[in-house]
Amino acid sequence: MKPTHKKILTIVIPILISIALVWYSLNKVPIDQIIEEAKQADYKWILLSVFCLTISHLSRAHRWLFMLEPLGYKVKFKNSAMAVFATYLINYGIPRSGEVARATILTNYEGVPFEKGFGTIVAERIADMIVMLGIIFVTLILQFEFIVQFFSERLSLNAFIALGILVLILGLLLLILRKNNSTIIKKIRDFVKGLIEGALSIFKMKKKWAFIGHTLFIWGMYLLMFYTTTFAFQSLEGIPIAAVLIGFISASFSVAATNGGTGAYPAAVFAAFSIFGIAKDPSFAFGWVLWGSQTLMTIILGGLSLIYLPIYNRKKTDI
Repeated sequence: MKPTHKKILTIVIPILISIALVWYSLNKVPIDQIIEEAKQADYKWILLSVFCLTISHLSRAHRWLFMLEPLGYKVKFKNSAMAVFATYLINYGIPRSGEVARATILTNYEGVPFEKGFGTIVAERIADMIVMLGIIFVTLILQFEFIVQFFSERLSLNAFIALGILVLILGLLLLILRKNNSTIIKKIRDFVKGLIEGALSIFKMKKKWAFIGHTLFIWGMYLLMFYTTTFAFQSLEGIPIAAVLIGFISASFSVAATNGGTGAYPAAVFAAFSIFGIAKDPSFAFGWVLWGSQTLMTIILGGLSLIYLPIYNRKKTDI
């Protein structure tokens, strides 16, 4: 496949998935029912949720400075913060394109070479992935009996056999990766090794504990953002903490898979909440309101950042 075709597909496919998921969401629950549920929401909790998300982004911007400093670059916090807000806005266009834009912003306004700036972003994403895996692991431990019971009731013996075969195949693939020395396998092995080294490099950082503290704070705010929004809906009163954790995990993956979670976010929330018997109307309304408030914040702060970046840095140059 030609590079231009690949580029077009990376843009078109996520958009088509988002459109399909928006249709699915609105087909499941008519928009007037979602609006009715949203009207009854207590928006002071939504504002608190947006606040949690905002300070998590500011924490992310501050954490980035810890990675750039050892490279010899003292980046201004305002530029780092505006680059982060712009990242999330740009990701609504093409998934993960915001990270490229973020590194480019630092190249243009702080003189940080693109490859170095982008390398730090990859390293911090590895740290984020580790925390996310930690949240999944804790959820599995806390809700082990429930998860086992849920799947045992819904999956047949053949499904468990298929799962066992899949695990066996993955084990064999890992063995091949370790023993095979072909060019492709070596590249995959080197890539995985690079990811591990990138993650371990965090512990060699001068301010590693501050970095780890900010990372935990960022994800704590993400969880709090999701949890506080449940208080906005009377129909979600007394929601199990397991539903919150599984809903959060499901929604997080939906954001990574599509353009900022467009259409996918409420569908992912509904899929998680339905496991616990939560009605579809409040589930979809919760997903749309939470996603909508995040999106509005991202559009406002991301848009203002893109406008103010050249103005702020021109003033600095004039001084």
